[in-house]
Amino acid sequence: MLRQTGSSKGMNLEEVNRLVRADMAAVNSVIQEQLRSGVPTIPAMGTYLINAGGKRLRPMVLLLAARMGGERGPRPISLAAVVEFIHTATLLHDDVVDGSELRRSIATANQRWGNAAAVLVGDFLYARSFEMMVQDGDMRILATVAEATSVIAQGEVAQLENANDPDLSPEAYFAVIEAKTAKLFEAAARIGALVNNLDAAAERALAQYGSLLGIAFQLMDDALDYSTSAEKMGKNRGDDLAEGKATLPYIHAMQHATAAEQAILREALSGNAPAVFGTVWEIIARTGSIDYTLRVAKEKADQAIACLSGFPEGVEKEALAFLAAFAVRRDF
Repeated sequence: MLRQTGSSKGMNLEEVNRLVRADMAAVNSVIQEQLRSGVPTIPAMGTYLINAGGKRLRPMVLLLAARMGGERGPRPISLAAVVEFIHTATLLHDDVVDGSELRRSIATANQRWGNAAAVLVGDFLYARSFEMMVQDGDMRILATVAEATSVIAQGEVAQLENANDPDLSPEAYFAVIEAKTAKLFEAAARIGALVNNLDAAAERALAQYGSLLGIAFQLMDDALDYSTSAEKMGKNRGDDLAEGKATLPYIHAMQHATAAEQAILREALSGNAPAVFGTVWEIIARTGSIDYTLRVAKEKADQAIACLSGFPEGVEKEALAFLAAFAVRRDF
């Protein structure tokens, strides 16, 4: 069972938000400043994306990890904006590749401005983030984000290669989400250690916390794609299946379905998802694949919380533990 927020001692989302509110407002100010450009589409699209909301978990992780280590200066603010820029750039490119029309309950940037503009603004965000890190001047942080960006891109390509493969293995699936999603969480948490010059063991523990949190977050997202409404998800239900993505609920169902059900699942992933989605959902439910995915997500969240055990008690540690538990709540 998932411990209820580990060492969080009853901390809730409102308390976490209050803890980081001033820092996140400063991050938003940095983002707006760094979006300035003589090319109108750049600040227009950037502002549109920022105003679309989102949980901002990655910059929050960086800020909390940095503050937990004792850093109270302005550096984490700028670096949190860097992480958010990298994340936003990947979303822009993802939506173009996937042909997505909806994210966070609003039209995607590629729907509003077109694919070409979305890709190019994503490129701008990558470039601007590296400019900001050069200004920061810490080669360890630059190396961390450079590696993360490379790994994320490789994960995207791997996911593209795996598309429409009904026999995708769990190992191949986890390799993709560790690259695509977990790596940036890992980088955010690691930066929190680096700005404090923590020892190697503490750096590894924070990086592992971030990675496990990212895996849990993605598993939950993949489960929700089969188990909730488009309004709650902020995207169209069944998008993963329609895009040919074999996520863990699908993989588990393939492993436990009858031969007849497997044939339906194969048909769905091959490009006929809308026609058979209702039946696919019934197979996913009958095989317990959503519950299985949630159990794995909670195990990863538990492991993430355990990574914090060596750090001193405090509100930042409690908040990081809460975020791991929060990431796998069904109602988030």
